[in-house]
Amino acid sequence: MAQALAYHFRAVAPDGRVRTGVLTSESDKRVLAELRRQGLTPLYVGLESQKSSRLKFPTLRFGARRDVLFFTQELATLLSAGVPLDRSLSITSELTERPRFRFVVVDVLRVLKGGKSFADSLATHPQHFSDLYVNMVRAGEASGTLEIIFERLAEFERTRDDLRSYIVSSLVYPILLTLVGLTSGLILLNFVVPRFAAVFEGSHLKIPLPMYLLLQTSYYVRTYSLPVALVVALAVAILAAWIRTTKGRLWWDSFRLKIPLLGDALRKAETSRFARAMGTLIANSVPLIQSLSISRAILNNRRIANCLEAVSLGVKRGEGLAGPLQRAGEFPPLAGHLLAVGEETGHLDQMFHRMADIYDGETRAAIKRFTTLFEPLIILTMGILVGSMVLSMMIAITSINDLAG
Repeated sequence: MAQALAYHFRAVAPDGRVRTGVLTSESDKRVLAELRRQGLTPLYVGLESQKSSRLKFPTLRFGARRDVLFFTQELATLLSAGVPLDRSLSITSELTERPRFRFVVVDVLRVLKGGKSFADSLATHPQHFSDLYVNMVRAGEASGTLEIIFERLAEFERTRDDLRSYIVSSLVYPILLTLVGLTSGLILLNFVVPRFAAVFEGSHLKIPLPMYLLLQTSYYVRTYSLPVALVVALAVAILAAWIRTTKGRLWWDSFRLKIPLLGDALRKAETSRFARAMGTLIANSVPLIQSLSISRAILNNRRIANCLEAVSLGVKRGEGLAGPLQRAGEFPPLAGHLLAVGEETGHLDQMFHRMADIYDGETRAAIKRFTTLFEPLIILTMGILVGSMVLSMMIAITSINDLAG
C-alpha cells in the first residue's frame, strides 16, 4: 500500500475566494479528485518541497528606462536586503532621475507615513500604479512577503516592457521608410516637377504622356494639398474622438484584430499580457474572480477584455476557467488547452506563466513576419512611385534634347 503524503493545495471556491490547506493522500490525483468533489477549482497541489522550490526569481537588471520598472526593481533589492519600507522609499526617491516621478515616490512616502497602508498609498497615483500592481502589494502586505511580491512585480514589469520595446523598435523602420518615401515624392511634385512645366509652357514642344501625367499630378497636389490635408486632419480628429467612446473603441479594437498579420500579432500580445497578469496574481493568492477583473482592466484591446466578463460568469457558475475561455473565442485555441491541463494538474499559476512565455515568443515571431513582408512592400511601392517620377522627367529631358538636335 502506498504511503500517504501531506499535499498542500490552493483552490478556488464557487464564491471566487482562494482556499488553502493540506490534504493527506497517496497521490496528487486523489487530492485533485477530492477538491473537485468539494466543488473547488484547483490552482496548486504539491508537496511542501515542491511548493517551496517553485519560487525562483531571476536576477534583477538595473538601468531600466521605465520609471515604474526602476522603482519596482530598486524596492525589490532594498526590501530583500532587509531595509525598512520607509527607508527604501526614501532611497528610491533619491535615486530616481526624473523630477516628476520623484515627486510621486515622495508623495507615496508621505501618505504611508500618514497612516495608510503601502497599497493604499500607491493607489493614490493610479496613472503610475495599476490595479494589478496595487492588489499585488496588498497581498504582499497581508502575507508579510512584500519583498517576494516586488521580485515578481519586477519580473512582470520587465517582461512587459521588453515585449513593448520589441514591438515599437520593430515598427520604427517600416514607418520611417514610409515617411521618407512620401516626403521625397512631395518634394519632387511641389518643387522639381513645376520647373519642367515652365520649360514646356514657354515652347511649342509636345509634352510626352508620362510627363503630362506627372505635371497634372503635381498641379493637383499643389492646388488641393492644403484642403485635402485639412479634410484628412478633421477626419482623423473625428475618428480619434469617436474611438474614445465605448462603441468607437470596441469597433477600432475589432478592426485592428482583422488586419492581416498585424492582427494576429496583436491578439498574441494581448494573450501574453493576460497570461502574465493572471499567473502573477494567482501565484500570490489573489481570488480568481478578482484576478480576472484586474487582468481585464490592464488589457489594451476592449474586444478581448470584454470577453473576460463571460469567462468570469462561467467561473462563478463552477465551470472552471478553461471551458469558458475557450467558448469566448477571442484567445488562441492553445490557450484554452493549456489552462485545461493546468486545472487538471493543479498548477494553474505555473501554466499561466508558461502560456505567457509561449505567446511572448509567438508575438515576436508574428511581428517579425509582419515586418519581413511589410518592409520590402514599402520599398517596392516607394521605389515605383519615385522611380516613375524620375523616369518621366528623364523622358521629358530626352525629348527636349532630341528636338534641339
